[in-house]
Amino acid sequence: MGVAQLTLEARADREKAELLRVFDSHHAPVDPISLARLHAGVEDADLAAPAIALPDFHLKDDKEMPSSIAVATRNTIRPTFTSASVNCGMALMALDIDRPATSAVTDFFRRVRERFPYPPTYRRDLTPDEVVRCASEGAQFAADRFEVDPSELERVEEWGCLDVGRYGGVDRVRKELPWSVKQLSRIRFATIGKSNHFIEFQEVEEVLDAEVADLLGVRQGQVTLQFHGGGGSLPGELGLLFGRRKRYPRPVRVQMAIQKPLFHLARVRSLDELRARKALYFSRDFPPVERDGPEGERLMLANAMAMNYGFAFRLAAYANLRALLRESLGTLETRLVVDSPHNSIYEEEVDGEVALVHRHNTARVYPASRMGDHPTFGKTGQAILVPGNERTTSYLCVAADEAHRSLYSACHGAGTNIERFVAGGLTAPDPQARMTLRYDYSGAGPREVPQLDDRGIDDVVGVLARNRIARPVARLRPLAVLS
Repeated sequence: MGVAQLTLEARADREKAELLRVFDSHHAPVDPISLARLHAGVEDADLAAPAIALPDFHLKDDKEMPSSIAVATRNTIRPTFTSASVNCGMALMALDIDRPATSAVTDFFRRVRERFPYPPTYRRDLTPDEVVRCASEGAQFAADRFEVDPSELERVEEWGCLDVGRYGGVDRVRKELPWSVKQLSRIRFATIGKSNHFIEFQEVEEVLDAEVADLLGVRQGQVTLQFHGGGGSLPGELGLLFGRRKRYPRPVRVQMAIQKPLFHLARVRSLDELRARKALYFSRDFPPVERDGPEGERLMLANAMAMNYGFAFRLAAYANLRALLRESLGTLETRLVVDSPHNSIYEEEVDGEVALVHRHNTARVYPASRMGDHPTFGKTGQAILVPGNERTTSYLCVAADEAHRSLYSACHGAGTNIERFVAGGLTAPDPQARMTLRYDYSGAGPREVPQLDDRGIDDVVGVLARNRIARPVARLRPLAVLS
């Protein structure tokens, strides 16, 4: 191999390093194929900082970009750097009960299946006007409708609402939401569902930072309920209106063949606008959208409506689960510890200037210094959840003081890392031979699932902690799960 070739390769490696910043570990090094996909996706982008690859980094076949990334662009919006359906997220509830009996857990999950069956029904849970309120008011709508104490909204990112006033307010929301999207968003509201979504009873096994845990309302031995849920129909519907995604099944193609022309082309005001929208939204590619322009405004309004609906959706799920818990377990108090989205696009300050930060299966982690006068996170830093799986513990964490190095972002879980540890023989059965009770939507179970040691999840949290991105507050042991 000649000197010139070595020089070229070294230059390519250096240029690649300038585009990307990787956080991985010795036992779970970054996947080169997924990294190559990320590199190809950002090499021509107007990056405001290196793109971030976090632990649990992996590429799914039906996604444009890998999971566990954060990408900041200076002047363009690039929806393929996150999910088509923004505001999928996780929440943690603290319960004031002792560990529940198996019969009570079984009764609770039965009630969940009956109230939110899978496959889901077409029951209408909202009126069209309530859909508009969700898209405009976010979690405040759910707090009003489902009798959640408004003080609990402080634990929801952005207090559960992005301001639509800057885009024209509720009147423009009502005008911009297509009729079909309003109708589809009335059904399946506040559901959890299958796939990688779950509802899990846990016990706080270990408190690692007593002062922060106390501020967050968590104590050793406490029972918690963690759930992972999407943002509902509206975010996905709006996401697909603004571009063809890799996951594009035939029923969706048929729907979009009708809806997209009506949404984008029926109200154009000039030939130039017609050409611009056809190029942006009807090509096989997914070109970036300039933020400072009319199409950038439309897309950011759609993003705000989708995020707001997702906040309302998950807070309503919290309220519904709270009601079902009381039916099964009797009188009890619940508190929302945190609700954290992990697919989002926000305008944030990066190196002193505004940038578009896209997060894909990645949670935002602002340290206390960036949370201003927030009543809790202004003292603790923003809280996030880093779940393992039903066979391992999960962690409640808060932002650490160098989170800016990862664009204030942390991975949203450790499931893929745990799978890699299992496949590589790097993990073993739980030394105490503990079991998780597993329930499913068929009504079968529970069946006992043997737990593993925590090497896979600890590897992920260790990377976050060593790099001072996030630090663990409490370890949560799974008791029973519905998924």
